[in-house]
Amino acid sequence: MILKGNINLMNYRHSYHAGNFADVCKHSLLLVLLNKFLEKPAPFCYIETHSGSGLYDLKSIESEKTLEYQQGISKLLNQNLKLPFLEQYVQLIKNYNKNELRFYLGSPLFAAQMLREQDELILNELHPETFAQLKNLLKQDRRIHLHQRDGYEALKALLPPKLKRGLVFIDPAYEMQQKEFSLALEHLLVGLQRWSQATFVLWYPIKHRQMLKSFYQKIKQSNVKKALAIELWILPPDNELSLNGSGLLVINPPWQFDQQATAVLKVLQPLLSQSPQSGFNLIWLKEEH
Repeated sequence: MILKGNINLMNYRHSYHAGNFADVCKHSLLLVLLNKFLEKPAPFCYIETHSGSGLYDLKSIESEKTLEYQQGISKLLNQNLKLPFLEQYVQLIKNYNKNELRFYLGSPLFAAQMLREQDELILNELHPETFAQLKNLLKQDRRIHLHQRDGYEALKALLPPKLKRGLVFIDPAYEMQQKEFSLALEHLLVGLQRWSQATFVLWYPIKHRQMLKSFYQKIKQSNVKKALAIELWILPPDNELSLNGSGLLVINPPWQFDQQATAVLKVLQPLLSQSPQSGFNLIWLKEEH
C-alpha cells in the first residue's frame, strides 16, 4: 500500500522523477557495489541517509506529469543488455510488476532484495508522510532498522554500527542547489572519520560542469585516500536550468569497481542518450599509490 497526502516540509517529490535516467544510472551502479560486498561471507551494514518512500507508482499524478521514466527505465526493459548487473537490475524491477511497468523501486527496496539474512539495513527518512510509506513497505523485515530523523544527523549519531563492513549511501534532494554539495560532502567526511573502513557513496546532479570544480577541489584537499567520481550525462552539461547528468562520488571503492562501473556505463550511455554530446567518465580524484 502506498500512502497519499502532502509533505509540507519539503518541495521536492521524487515521485515526479522516479525511474528517470539518473535513477537508472544510480541504482544500477549501487547494485554493482552491493554485489561487491556480497562476494564475501562476512555480514555488512547498508546505511542510507535520505531513503525516500522505497517504492514509486509510475501511474501517479506526479509521475504522469513528467513521464521521465519513459526516457529512463523504459529504455532498458526490452533490451538484451548482455551484462549481468544490468540484467539483475531490470529483473528486480520486474519482480514488482506484472504485465506492464507500474512501479519503480527506490534504493532501500533494491538493497532489501539484495542483502542476506546476516546483513543489516539502517534507513533514515525525516519527512513524516515519506517515512510512513517507507515503514509501511519494510516494517516486517527484521534486518531493517528505520529511523525518522535527519539523514546528515544520522551520520553522527549512528556511526559506526556494530558490523565492521559497510556501505553508506547519501542521496539528498539538492533543494539548496550548490550549497548542498558542500553540506553533503562535509557530513560525508564527518561520517568517514567515525567509520573509516566503510565505503561512502554520494549521489549528485550535473547541470553545468563548472559547478563541479569547487566540489572536486574540496575532495582533493580532504584527507580521503581513495575517491572516484563516476558520471553520466545524456545532454550537454552546460545548462544550469536542466538536469543534464548525474554522478556518484565513491569513497573507498571496492577492488575493480571502477572496471565494472565502466562496463555498465558503456551500455547505459547509448541507451539513455538524448544528444550527440552525451557521454560518461570516471575520475580518480584521490588514489593511493
